[in-house]
Amino acid sequence: MNNIQFTFNKEKALNAILYIAQNLIRRDFHKIFKTLYFSDREYLARYGTTITGDCYIAMEAGPVPSKVYDIFKIVRGDSYMKDDSLNEYFSVQDWMFIEPRKGADLRKMSPNEINVIDECVQKFGELSYDEIKEKSHDVAWRSTARDYPISIENIAREGGVHEDELEYIKQTLQVEKMYN
Repeated sequence: MNNIQFTFNKEKALNAILYIAQNLIRRDFHKIFKTLYFSDREYLARYGTTITGDCYIAMEAGPVPSKVYDIFKIVRGDSYMKDDSLNEYFSVQDWMFIEPRKGADLRKMSPNEINVIDECVQKFGELSYDEIKEKSHDVAWRSTARDYPISIENIAREGGVHEDELEYIKQTLQVEKMYN
């Protein structure tokens, strides 16, 4: 059966970024990437899907959400892509710090998504760069070649999802794709 792939939800991801940034002391790319990773992993384990739908890449410093990183580079101005509408959400200061320009629209996220993000901010938000890097270098990351996508199946397993639950997630996605 095919690997699990979710659809990236840009609006939800932007609001998750804003919400995380509002609740962190250090709002750098690395801390936001790792908080998103742990939030998506935990949400996947509990609810069978992720919050953002992003694809995580196994980069040197740990898992990096591919589409979110693209968004950060667009706002920072070093991407070949352009999207001026992203500037209304946040700016990038000193090459790697996110400065929110508005609050997160919590109507764009479910209460369960907000709760999982809150838990991950609480658990990982005060960790140093090295501490959160070490925690994100989990089996899912270690079993993936550098600069390649980490499989959702491995992220799910790392979060505690069992094989029968993975099979259910795959079947649910197949049914959804048939009707979309």
